[in-house]
Amino acid sequence: MSPTQPGGHLAITKNKSVGKVLVLHAWWGLNKTIKNYCDQLAEEGFTVYAPDLYHGKLTDEIETAEIYSNELSLDQARIDMDEALNLLLGQTQPSEEGISVIGFSLGAFLALDLSITHPKQISKVVVYYGTGPDNYTKSTASYLGHFAEFDVFEPQTNVDELETALKKSNRPYSFYKYPDTGHWFCEPDRVDAYKEEAATLAWERTLSFLCQS
Repeated sequence: MSPTQPGGHLAITKNKSVGKVLVLHAWWGLNKTIKNYCDQLAEEGFTVYAPDLYHGKLTDEIETAEIYSNELSLDQARIDMDEALNLLLGQTQPSEEGISVIGFSLGAFLALDLSITHPKQISKVVVYYGTGPDNYTKSTASYLGHFAEFDVFEPQTNVDELETALKKSNRPYSFYKYPDTGHWFCEPDRVDAYKEEAATLAWERTLSFLCQS
């Protein structure tokens, strides 16, 4: 995988990099919203890469997105994420700090999974309205979670289970629930769900988390 691979999006800061971030897209595919998010992180000083886990497929329809997510092979996604990590590690200005990973919805599950399969590389995990595996004893990461108050795709029971798993594994975490929000509340292209105030607050909390030493 290279920075010029169709679909993959590499955003490099113009200044000295303050850290490296892997961004994993939601079930829509690698759309403009995720690319813009990467660019915004780069403006804050991060070197960022978002792999195209769908290999070119893209949709804004829920029914099609559900099909694409069901078709996604976890094994293939792990291969793509391995290559994405190698790309980030190969960028200039190497750092002793680990790589941070941010996942949206479908990407949140994969971000959590990555923190378990690559404990030496992943130091921080941010999830937007998504949960994942139930055992984090192999992880060395800290976690930040942004969750909606009303979410038919990610009910509170799932969030509670993730919190319990992190507690049992003695992993540091901070979870936030955003009032009067639903799934996708941080994605401006989802005009029926986007909540600007909540999205801005989640962004500020994410930047603060990523910049913690």
